[in-house]
Amino acid sequence: MTSHEATVGSLLSRDPLFHRCLEAGGPLAEPVPRTPAGFPGLLRIILEQQVSTLAAEAMWRKLCAAAGPLTPDAVLALPDDTLKACGFSRQKMVYARGLADQVASGQLDIDAVGRMPDDEALEALVRVKGIGRWSAEIYLLLVLCRPDVWPVDDLAVAVGLQWMLGRDRRPPRDELMALGDPWRPYRSTAARLVWHYYLAVAPGRRRRARSASALAPDCISPK
Repeated sequence: MTSHEATVGSLLSRDPLFHRCLEAGGPLAEPVPRTPAGFPGLLRIILEQQVSTLAAEAMWRKLCAAAGPLTPDAVLALPDDTLKACGFSRQKMVYARGLADQVASGQLDIDAVGRMPDDEALEALVRVKGIGRWSAEIYLLLVLCRPDVWPVDDLAVAVGLQWMLGRDRRPPRDELMALGDPWRPYRSTAARLVWHYYLAVAPGRRRRARSASALAPDCISPK
């Protein structure tokens, strides 16, 4: 049994709720560190903020084509029009240039962040304008593959748990934090299981919601 299988098995034995994730989506694949790491990895997470996965992927390809090697100096040299064409909003341009400037100047030692304990790494990252708690946690979870990150501000985690628990509304942040406590020190795998469930069931739920909306009677009665 691999360490990944053992981790999933431990969570399944602790909380039967996770069986729903595997029933919906099948086996959970072993995590592979997302690339690139370092400055490009953080820049990509900024680009992905508040957009769909497909849109983020398209914007990332445009940026790589425009900049070539994604170094801080290369990003700082790109004109606003190029960044805009790659999908950056005005605010994200400010964040991207700020990140590039901090890495280029040495204010943010991104290699050192990779060696820090989770709390210290998160603290270092959130000091950068444009990198909030969610962005920092996603970097630790997906890029650095830290084992015990619990991104309660992630929409898919919140909605996935709402559906798994059969709730009408998303659990509030403090409840999400409390829900994750028994899953230590494997909360990253718990998050992956919830994402796994969300991705498996979301298309069907959307189709049913559209069908119900289409079949709903007109609430305005003719006179």
